[in-house]
Amino acid sequence: MKFWLCVAFAALFAAAVALFGNAYALTFTIQLFVFVVLAYSWNIIGGYTGYSHFGQMSFFGVGAYVGMLLMLNLKWHWLPAALGAGVLAIALAVPLGAIMLRLKGPFFAISMFGLTRVFEAVAFEWSDVTGGGTGLYLPPIGDQKPLYLALALLALGMLLLTRWIDNSRFGLKLQAIRDDEGAAEALGIRTTRLKVLAFTLSAVPPAACGSLFATHLAFLDPPTAFAPMMEVTTIAMVLLGGLGTVLGPAIGAIAFALMNETLWSRFPELYFGLVGIVVIVCVLFMPRGIVSLLVRLKLVAAGRGAFRRIAAVAERRP
Repeated sequence: MKFWLCVAFAALFAAAVALFGNAYALTFTIQLFVFVVLAYSWNIIGGYTGYSHFGQMSFFGVGAYVGMLLMLNLKWHWLPAALGAGVLAIALAVPLGAIMLRLKGPFFAISMFGLTRVFEAVAFEWSDVTGGGTGLYLPPIGDQKPLYLALALLALGMLLLTRWIDNSRFGLKLQAIRDDEGAAEALGIRTTRLKVLAFTLSAVPPAACGSLFATHLAFLDPPTAFAPMMEVTTIAMVLLGGLGTVLGPAIGAIAFALMNETLWSRFPELYFGLVGIVVIVCVLFMPRGIVSLLVRLKLVAAGRGAFRRIAAVAERRP
């Protein structure tokens, strides 16, 4: 019940910004939706499956370029261009996942970071297509509200997808892989197939989101498409909100976005240092994120839905 109240409140807030917000509020919320999508996507593979990495911006950047090129060269509308970017992400993520997920721990994380840098280098060098360091430009769209609505629906879709994962057998199997992959295989769980599926689910939304964000900016260059700072910020949001939880990525994204805006406007010279201090303090005193604090205050239910149902069945047995 509390979950759906949170969803209803978020929907009302998004509608209020679209109807009554000024240009600044609209731009700020669009960026917030981008971070929510990225945080939830990373949480699938990093939080539930236990394969933390620094390569989420690979799919974000590739999707941004694919969407931009479809709009510029084939004159596609921005919405089908974003869908096209998502489809390409599936074709890219399946073979990449089958290869990269053979690595574990820091090897997987570093390899994915290297992959992002490879894509960035290709974008710089393939200047005939990508524009290189000069970048690509789109005619600005007049009304940002349809784009705002598309990003809002994508963010909501990621929230609902995460809730389904958290309450499904699929989610339980991912958590088994995270806790002990060898034991999961011994129990008959097809770990390779599930890991590739989770990797693909975490890759498609960033690609579509990258295309929509490039449309919002009406400009794209390699540092924007494959920004390492956005990668680190996304991970920090998940850790701040609560790793492997339903509401954690959203709470972390909102808290981080508000903190980011406040510190940037008041202390631009000390911004990065202050953000780092805040993140360190939160990790030290709330290692399980803000969600753990909300659980202690009984504002969020403890445990996952699937586990609670299993426990209820076990209690009814003689």
